[in-house]
Amino acid sequence: MSINPVDTQERQVLRVLVADDERLPRQQLIDSLMQCEPRLEVVAEVANGQLAFDAILALEPDLAFLDIRMPALSGLEVAMRLRELNSDRLKRPPAIVFLTAYDHHALEAFEARAVDYLLKPVDLERLKETLARLAHQKDDGFQSKLDAIDLSKRGSEPVTKRLRWIQASVASTTHFIPVDEVLWFRSDEKYTLVQTPSMQAVIRSSLKDLEQQLDPDAFWMIHRNCLVAVSAIERSERDAFGRIRVKIRGSSQWLDVSRSHAHRFKGM
Repeated sequence: MSINPVDTQERQVLRVLVADDERLPRQQLIDSLMQCEPRLEVVAEVANGQLAFDAILALEPDLAFLDIRMPALSGLEVAMRLRELNSDRLKRPPAIVFLTAYDHHALEAFEARAVDYLLKPVDLERLKETLARLAHQKDDGFQSKLDAIDLSKRGSEPVTKRLRWIQASVASTTHFIPVDEVLWFRSDEKYTLVQTPSMQAVIRSSLKDLEQQLDPDAFWMIHRNCLVAVSAIERSERDAFGRIRVKIRGSSQWLDVSRSHAHRFKGM
């Protein structure tokens, strides 16, 4: 059995298992967890329910993120099996958070005694709420670790790991887009549009959230509704009224720059 364990050190941390049969969503969650609290320790990442169950027995993590739909065993089946174990096999079951792209599993999730239920792609602010909620768990052993890293006060510190890819939708298809391929993000009512050289897709994250997760040297806010990749800017020009717009490299597209962000282009 291979459970892809992560080397650990003896220290006071919250030990986490992540189970998802898709590699990119799994990595996105791990990256997001480390943005929320770098001292969280991912002790295993696995690709199916059976491996998740085996890893929980072997490693006894404090917290398990389980995708509901996985091969071998579903996340719900893993949770139910853990409930049936006696203390000789598992002294303390992990707190469980379910992950799914479908909100109709919510009732089943809470019947399985999950502490929370997150829709994919996982929103960073929503994940912070989940970790803060876990900080108020009553179990003394679990609480002591949470108190030690003080999760409930996290979230205001600078992000140390940057977003590397975007999970975005085009019609009914989900695409995984490397951040390096994005030309710009633009807000459009309830959604944010993602533009690459080959497609336009949609995500639910706000520009404000994206700005906090992206490298500030690689992406600039040029308007309250537009965040552009610096590498995509070919040139800027100013009209007779002092208004600035930027030309996107390799295309005929121009983007307007608001006066509040015009200072970025004084030297261009």
